Order: sequence, then structure tokens, then C-alpha cells
Amino acid sequence: MPAFHNVSFPLPLAFGASGGPQRQTEIVTLASGHEQRNTSQFSSRRRYDAGIGVKSLADVQLLIAFFEARRGQYHGFRFRDPIDYSSALGKDPVSNVDQVLGVGDGVQSDWQLRKVYGDMEGSWHRVISKPIIGSVVIALDGVETNTAQIDHGTGIVSLSTPPANGVIITAGFEFDVPVRFDADSLNTSLESFGAGGVVHIPLVEIRIHA
Repeated sequence: MPAFHNVSFPLPLAFGASGGPQRQTEIVTLASGHEQRNTSQFSSRRRYDAGIGVKSLADVQLLIAFFEARRGQYHGFRFRDPIDYSSALGKDPVSNVDQVLGVGDGVQSDWQLRKVYGDMEGSWHRVISKPIIGSVVIALDGVETNTAQIDHGTGIVSLSTPPANGVIITAGFEFDVPVRFDADSLNTSLESFGAGGVVHIPLVEIRIHA
């Protein structure tokens, strides 16, 4: 049965990756020239090509070992998005008030880490399931708390006491993306790197069940 391996794609290769979010929109142009647009999925899905990070024979050997250990597409793993890996904006340090997780009601004690993307016209909340160990900070009404337990496999934050009614729960964190290889073969050669050659390493985001 496929499993998620709690290991990270080699960082030297990940830092050179390209890619980002992908959505599926169906567009029908009517006779009037107007369009009807529908989306078949609620959430975006990230895709990457990590091949640009392969610079040497040692890189290729490292990649092959990692690929074989994952059994190709079979097992998922962690991937560090070189652009989008933090709750903070730009290069700002993580803060315990970066992202709002919810508002207390005196009953709920578990909260999902999430990151909001948006502007004045709309927003989308992305579930964060693979936070980096040691990076998560939680605050209640802006006051940091050390009573939170973090599940680094699901991104669930459990507070020892349910926050009182109206208390705002916020968080800051760094995170990985759960992915798998999007191919069951690797095509490499000595000519694939160093002299302008290209190695393609397609990766695709996967969903993690809590």
C-alpha cells in the first residue's frame, strides 16, 4: 500500500526548481461572445520541475537513489517550494500573527494550519499539512502560547484548553509541500547536465488525509 515517506526531496535540487499552482477552468464561448467559466476543483494543485537543480554526476546519483527509495510515483514525500514556504510575506521572519486559524468558541481545541491568499476581491485558504518541525508559533489574541501540540504530519494544532469565545487564534510557520514523482522513469545521461542539457524531474502535489 502506498505511504507518505516523511523525508525531504534533496534541498540542493529543490532550490533550483520551477513551478507553482495549477487550476482547472472550463471555458465555453457563447455565440454572443460572452464566456461561461466553471472550475472542476476547489483547490489549486502545485506542479514542479526540479531538473534544473541537477548540476553534476553526484546530483544525478543522489536523485536516482531518492527516486528508487520512493518506488517512483508510489510513495509521497516532502518538497520545499523555493518561492512559497513560509506564512510570512517575502523574506520577513515568521511571526505568531502571520495567519488567522480561527476564532474560539469555548469548545473547539483543534485547528488546522492554513495560509490565506487574496486581495479585496477574494481570497482562498490553503491547508498546510506539512509544517517544518520547530518553526510553528501560535498566539491567542496576539499573545504567544506554549501549550499547543503540533501534528507535523497533518498540520493540526491542538490546544490544551479550548480558546474562549471570541479569542483569535493565529500562527506562523514554515512548511513543505506533500508531493510525489509524476513519472515512473528517469531519463538521465552524462550529457544531461553541465553543457546546457536539461533533466526533467516532474513533481505533483498530493492530498494528505488527516
